[in-house]
Amino acid sequence: MTLRIRAAGYQGERSVHTRAMRVLLHGLQERTGGSVAAEFEPNVAARSRKAADLLGMVEHGELDLCYFSSSYLAARVPALVALDVPFLFEHRNDTRARLTGALGALIRRDVAAHTGYEVLALWDNGLRHISNARRQIRTPEDCAGLRIRTLPSEGYHATFRALGMTPVTIDVADMMRAIEAGEVDAQENPLTNVQLFGIQKHHPFVTLTGHFHGIALVLCNAAAWAGWPAEFRAALSEALEEATQAQWRFSVEDDVSCRAALEGEGVRIADLDPGARAAFRSAVSRVAGRLRSALPADVAAQLD
Repeated sequence: MTLRIRAAGYQGERSVHTRAMRVLLHGLQERTGGSVAAEFEPNVAARSRKAADLLGMVEHGELDLCYFSSSYLAARVPALVALDVPFLFEHRNDTRARLTGALGALIRRDVAAHTGYEVLALWDNGLRHISNARRQIRTPEDCAGLRIRTLPSEGYHATFRALGMTPVTIDVADMMRAIEAGEVDAQENPLTNVQLFGIQKHHPFVTLTGHFHGIALVLCNAAAWAGWPAEFRAALSEALEEATQAQWRFSVEDDVSCRAALEGEGVRIADLDPGARAAFRSAVSRVAGRLRSALPADVAAQLD
């Protein structure tokens, strides 16, 4: 019997996520001898769906699998708020070690308890930086008055309000239209997305704040996961481990190549020196403290 698996994403072929999904599906086919009919739609926005529609499509069974930013589920899953604490996860190796250890296990448990998903992997959604059309940002004061597109996370919004910005949530599918129309002055994303979406054509200034390390959850419909044969789940888990290794590698490589490409296009990229970074941390310290104090005790214990 042929088993069917339906997956989708919201980015094009050059995306680190789409490339990892290709690794995943190839590895799954190899491990199952081609007995799986795998369907993958790289970008649902290409058919006028919102990127965030993927969450409902997977949870309600229209799809089996997707990747998505953890921040979109933080309001439903208390453990995920840990990933929305500003300037907490600044070093990839440290972040990955935590996510492959106890913190990752707690996140998987909490997602399963509060949603209709199983988390099958945690992917690198990039160190997030601020780009804008107005001016170079080097201090928290430079952020004042800018309207910034960001994710629908209370932690994200509170962080940018503390910097004097006006945060607004706009779906990925509508982000470039809003930037082009001047509806926002700024946005925040990893460098790979700045280049992938062509944001640099409208935002000549980028500051490497690294204020959040975004994490993408590979989400599976819980009922589908429970109903699949054990041997298929094992093959999928093995393929996911291979794809996850590749995905984190792609993200590291893109940080280097995308910076070079953006600078080649004339984008002015500012690094923060230790003093400036300390000033940004200080500006959002109350937000960080409040978010940490609201975390479940077992999750908070993994952040020390």
